[in-house]
Amino acid sequence: MTDDEFLILSDTDLEGLGLSGAQIVDAIEEAIRSGAAGEISTAPKSAVLPGDGRYMMTTLSSADTPDLTIVKSVMVSPRNPARGRPGIDGAILIQDSETGQMRALCEAGWVTGVRTAGLSAVAARRLANPEAQSIAFIGCGMQARSHLAIFNDLFPLTSIRASGRGQANIDRLCDMGRSLGLETRASTTPQEAIEGADIVVSSITLDYEVAPFLDARWLKPGAFAAVTDLGIPWKPEGMEAISPLFIDDMAQEEASPKKLVAPDLVTGDLKHLLTDGPGEMTPDTPRAFLFRGLAIGDFAIARLGYLAAKNAGRGQKTTW
Repeated sequence: MTDDEFLILSDTDLEGLGLSGAQIVDAIEEAIRSGAAGEISTAPKSAVLPGDGRYMMTTLSSADTPDLTIVKSVMVSPRNPARGRPGIDGAILIQDSETGQMRALCEAGWVTGVRTAGLSAVAARRLANPEAQSIAFIGCGMQARSHLAIFNDLFPLTSIRASGRGQANIDRLCDMGRSLGLETRASTTPQEAIEGADIVVSSITLDYEVAPFLDARWLKPGAFAAVTDLGIPWKPEGMEAISPLFIDDMAQEEASPKKLVAPDLVTGDLKHLLTDGPGEMTPDTPRAFLFRGLAIGDFAIARLGYLAAKNAGRGQKTTW
């Protein structure tokens, strides 16, 4: 590519790269370590909630090796499905961190889904049973499918359980499971899905008006839960059943007016988990990773996708 060219990358372009779960998780772990070493700078995540169910969010990260600055802007809109659009939509701008020149403009769906599942998998590598065979999903949309793809790469899964509100999403997730050779079951209740599962992923649509309906006391001993939905559907009184419980970023959590969970229940964040390990874990208690989303995760996956697409000649080259 010449200096005046940039790439237009669709979700289809990025998904078609065929990046493995291990590549995705490795990229996030590398970025977290680089951030801890001061090699990647991130701004605090920003969010706007207009009060009508929409949720707007931006992340910003920059590095000099390679010299990229990446901004992601996404919006959750509960009315999008009725319009025939995904519930989460947005865009990613990739610039040269030295000159500010545009390097790529990407759709944000693939990066958002893969980044979230990748963050879950970073924690799962250290907290979940490496021989986990069953996985349960509470919420069966894009995040569930992204998690299934990555977790199936990392664990010897044999079965999935699906619980959600939209039958079309349940069917699509179950079809994906069957295509991977997994036994699939649509559970009649969330409790039925969770009980006995080795791994649980909750990813309901972000809506603080939802009354909590999941109880961590349903998790089996030694199970791992990846909670991607700000903990909204989980009953606060049940979270004491989990130990250890990690979040994505302690500084981000301290600055947030609405906490994910009671602070005294938090063991540490991803940086601590990568550096110091999970600490003491017993087979009698479930473990969990509860998170908002980490800017450096968006950076890691957008950078990985952009560089892979550039090397593979994918996307549309264009100039101003």
